[in-house]
Amino acid sequence: QVQLGESGGGLVQAGGSRRVSCAASGRTCSDYARGWFRQAPGKERESVAAINWSGLITYYADSVKGRFTISRDNAKDTVYLQMNSLKVEDTAVYSCAARLHTIAQMRESDYSYWGQGTQVTVSS
Repeated sequence: QVQLGESGGGLVQAGGSRRVSCAASGRTCSDYARGWFRQAPGKERESVAAINWSGLITYYADSVKGRFTISRDNAKDTVYLQMNSLKVEDTAVYSCAARLHTIAQMRESDYSYWGQGTQVTVSS
């Protein structure tokens, strides 16, 4: 069984930066693709970014492309989401996920394991 735990959320001003992390425990996730998703109040959860098992292939939602960077450290079994030039509309609960495959996907239904999420609030 895989447990995922996010950290690094908090309050940040618009235009600022924040890095959130997602550490895996239990069964290793170093061979699995990972993803970041977010859910804003009153909205459905949406995909943000995904990364394949090696870290060499990444995908981004159009809304964050050029501002967010997903990366991973397989030695630490941890995935990161570096968020720059944050906007008020980036405010959401950010959750990480792992899928039982090496290839990255952006579809929520492709992921088997989920973390609890971490709140990121961007103030104007």
